[in-house]
Parts: sequence; structure tokens; C-alpha cells
Amino acid sequence: MANVNIKFNGKEYLLSCEDGQEEHLEELSLNLNKKFNELKFDLGNIGENKLLLISSIKVMDEYFETKKKVDLQKKELQGIKEKFKELKSLVYQYKDRKENEIKNLSSTQEELMTEIQNYKINYENLIDKVTLEIEDFVKKNNSNTSV
Repeated sequence: MANVNIKFNGKEYLLSCEDGQEEHLEELSLNLNKKFNELKFDLGNIGENKLLLISSIKVMDEYFETKKKVDLQKKELQGIKEKFKELKSLVYQYKDRKENEIKNLSSTQEELMTEIQNYKINYENLIDKVTLEIEDFVKKNNSNTSV
């Protein structure tokens, strides 16, 4: 435990705190002393106890107002987190749909390529057949004209 000399309302007090918290305790006491002196200036010297009570109430009021704001910010942050989760889910759903579309399009493309290849082979076979028939016709026609 560390000891800190604090000056409050013109008087010195020796307070104890955890090691490493000395500066924080001094900062808190300066803040309280400032509020106390502001009230003393505004209200006059209505007694140290009453001024301490009013100072404490003002500090607690600030604390509760700050706590309300923090709680509100936590709620807003939670709402943002929920919306982010929802958005993330939508992104993954969209990604999955697009991957499925790509897979389907690739499959369709492969089917079309196979079909084109089959048509090409059929076309070449047809050309070969017709060529043979024409050659045969020409041969027959040449032999008929020789007679």
C-alpha cells in the first residue's frame, strides 16, 4: 500500500491506495476539491459537511449520467454487432449462391462444348460421306458416259 498526501479544502490528509494508483488518487482528489471550491464559491460557506454532501451528489450525478451514456453506447454497439452479423450472413449466402451459379454455368459450358464437339464430328462425317457419294456419282457418271 502506498500513502499519498492530499490537500482538500485547505487541509492536508494522508490517504492510502494500491501501489501504482498514487497519481490517480491525486487526480481524483483534485477534481473533487475543484467541485467543492466551485460550490463554495456559488453557494457561499454553508458548512463543510453540506458542501461535501452536495459535491458528492454532483459527482454521483455525473457518474450516473456517464454510466447511462455508456450503457446506451453499449446497446447501440450491440445493435451494430447484430446488423454486422446479419450482413455477414447475407454476404456468405450471396457468395454461396454465386459459387453455385458459377458451378452450374461451368457445367453448362462443358455440356455445350461436348455438344459442339459432337456436332463438329457429325458435320465432318457428313462431309466425308457426301464427298464419297459425290465421288462415287462422278465415277458412275464418267463410266456411263464412256459407253
